[in-house]
Amino acid sequence: MSLPLTAYLHDHLAGSNFAIELLERMRDQHAGQPIGQFAASELGLLLRDRDILLRILDRVGSEESVFKQAAAWVAEKASRFKLKNSGPEAFEIFESLELLAVGIHGRAALWRVLAVIALLDHRLQGEDYESLAEEARQQHDRVERRRLDIAPSALTSANTPAH
Repeated sequence: MSLPLTAYLHDHLAGSNFAIELLERMRDQHAGQPIGQFAASELGLLLRDRDILLRILDRVGSEESVFKQAAAWVAEKASRFKLKNSGPEAFEIFESLELLAVGIHGRAALWRVLAVIALLDHRLQGEDYESLAEEARQQHDRVERRRLDIAPSALTSANTPAH
């Protein structure tokens, strides 16, 4: 077992769990609204990628890090409190999309790194990392478009005087 590799994979697993919970919360809180439908449509790719990551962790001989899973759970709950108390709904959605975009960027980076390391470590072979990275990039672009679309209503107010 490679400690740096398993630590790296567990970090990404914790981030994956955080992103999944974030999308599930957005889907449930905004059911029947466009942003809720968007969250539901993006959730499947994250769930599939987490399953791939779990399969890779199994191949490298690593058990789930209870500490990292607990830390991710605490971070998600803290962000939920912050987002719930951060002001208008548009701002909450904007911040959620920003967190999601950053996480998806990290997921694309994970797949690119594993493509390189798989050339040296047979346990990582058998996945199409280039396709996974491209799908993550495309998902990032979709989330980023939503984030930018909501930015004006999230960050400005009709009552704010123009300068």
